[in-house]
Amino acid sequence: MSPSILKAKQYIEEQEGCYRIIGKRVSLDSIVYAFLAGQSPESIVQSFPVLTLEEVYGAIAFYLANRPTIDAYLSKGQQLFETLRQQARENNALLYQKLYGIQNSSS
Repeated sequence: MSPSILKAKQYIEEQEGCYRIIGKRVSLDSIVYAFLAGQSPESIVQSFPVLTLEEVYGAIAFYLANRPTIDAYLSKGQQLFETLRQQARENNALLYQKLYGIQNSSS
């Protein structure tokens, strides 16, 4: 039996500033947030049935190997989300007042 050379496999690609599982529409963000919330890789696969267990482990390994960079990327995404949410509230103040009014009256 001759020894074979194993090739490292890539699981993550960056497209247009977003990290995704190669060949899938699932973002690395989704897997990382689930992992950080304490979900097991098996549980994450149940949440994203398009992924294999191997892909989830590969994504987690990628995150752990690049944690400072990915944490900064996630932080930037959260800041952008908060900015957009605040802009939506300001641009649609009446809608939000109605929504909060309905929410408070049903409590």
